[in-house]
Amino acid sequence: MRNRQIYAAVAAAAVACFGVGGAHAQNVAQAAMMEKKFASADKDGDGKLTPEEAKAGMPRVSANFAKIDKGSKGFVTVEDIKDAMASMGK
Repeated sequence: MRNRQIYAAVAAAAVACFGVGGAHAQNVAQAAMMEKKFASADKDGDGKLTPEEAKAGMPRVSANFAKIDKGSKGFVTVEDIKDAMASMGK
């Protein structure tokens, strides 16, 4: 329930501030929620999620870790996840 309220607030803010609506506002809200989850899962605050951090805090990222970690770096960043989200939306 709380996540829906946050989602609605972020979507409304996107519409009000950026004049975006519909699907774009939804994408903005999803990205904001993902970034918040990422920050919470990133226990050492280095801007990178290891497989262990992803498993503990972002199970969907964990389940798709190898696909998201395109360079086989052993970690994923917010940008890696955003890229994966964008390619899934195509």
